[in-house]
Amino acid sequence: MPTLKIRLRSALVAGTALLALTGAANADEQHFPLQSYRVGPYAAGGTGFFGGFIDYLNLINTRDGGVNGVKLTWSEGETQYEVERGVEVYERLKSRPGIAAWNPLSVGIAYAMIDRITKDKVPLITINHGRTDSTDGRVFPYVFPLLLNPYSETSGIVEYLASREGGLEKLKGKTIAVLFHGSPYGKETIPIYELLAKKYGFKVEQIEVPHPGNEQQSQWLTIRRLKPDYVVLRGWGVMNPVALKTAQKTGFPANRIVGNVWSNSEEDVIPAGEAAKGYVAITTQASGAEYPVLQEVTKTVYGAGTGNLADRKRIGSVYHNLGIVNGILNVEAVRAAQEKFGKRTLTGDEVRWGFEHLRLDEARVAALGAKGLFHSINVTCANHEGEGRVTFQQWDGAKWSVVSDWIAPDWATLRPIIEASSATYAKEHGLTPRDCAKEEAASQAPAVGQ
Repeated sequence: MPTLKIRLRSALVAGTALLALTGAANADEQHFPLQSYRVGPYAAGGTGFFGGFIDYLNLINTRDGGVNGVKLTWSEGETQYEVERGVEVYERLKSRPGIAAWNPLSVGIAYAMIDRITKDKVPLITINHGRTDSTDGRVFPYVFPLLLNPYSETSGIVEYLASREGGLEKLKGKTIAVLFHGSPYGKETIPIYELLAKKYGFKVEQIEVPHPGNEQQSQWLTIRRLKPDYVVLRGWGVMNPVALKTAQKTGFPANRIVGNVWSNSEEDVIPAGEAAKGYVAITTQASGAEYPVLQEVTKTVYGAGTGNLADRKRIGSVYHNLGIVNGILNVEAVRAAQEKFGKRTLTGDEVRWGFEHLRLDEARVAALGAKGLFHSINVTCANHEGEGRVTFQQWDGAKWSVVSDWIAPDWATLRPIIEASSATYAKEHGLTPRDCAKEEAASQAPAVGQ
């Protein structure tokens, strides 16, 4: 039996260890739980995006010591892009202290999380995807379809096609086929293409490709019969290179195919080989590693051997750069919230305030080393998307080159539709839309303790 002296010494050591562990647990950290997918048919998107996101968080920690001294941490749960797995990861990781936001990069998982994150008061970031009416922050206070929602994307594509024809009035009488992924994501824009077709007088034919999209012969035979002026490729993963190769086999030219924001990566075109040359796709961020922030990531993160990509050649690729931009937006939201609530670990609700006050003008984007990488963004209580601006890039067989100016969505047409949809959602869920003017006035008051 240990003596009293030994027992006291043991208790002292145990107590010291407990204090050390408690101190580590209580250190200022902001956590990002990641519902990633690094295996399965959509692994190219997952490894690139989450790799870029982690690389940027790593850069902020290594170069800056975190955000005003608050270290950024993350954990991952594999979803294989499956909704059930995504929800399981959410339930497993949601109790982690200091969660800033969720970033699933999956329409299905995002839809399944809306009620959960609203109850738990943690923001859900659906960059370039997700539920379009969540743009209306009055009804969806915790959901942020940053940079681009599906309706803005549709408007941007139609505007771009009009520019190739010489103006919107020149679309009258044209035929546009939309080849879409057979999922909630793929079907999201069906009514908007119908609306814009009616508005501008073009004919639209919308053709579904069942998941995952590795067989499209019948769809392209239909397209050959229709003889459309353009095909919009609203794909994802393996569906995209298969579409380009099948189009070539049926004689449809690649330069008359315009891909959406999830059909715009190197992984979509390189496997298609010669069939992809001339193909055009929409984007919210440029590709390439020449931007200062990418140079910093290469030097500071990969130079130290802590880069997340298995293949360094993917640095600056479309998916990797989207992850970098997503990292910038998340970090800047935390920074904005710290200015309001203090330079410490924030609650999810406080970070939500930061996202709702995320205003990055051209000067700030340049200061972040991202000039030309993405457009400025201005998020508000009523507009959780930002500005919705897009540009277009063309594949020459080796690289993407930008072929358009930044294009703004047709807000006059889209906003009433978004508000009607969000109003229906609010009614069905017994919600009262927020009074943004009232909340903004209240937010000008100093936070408690300041």
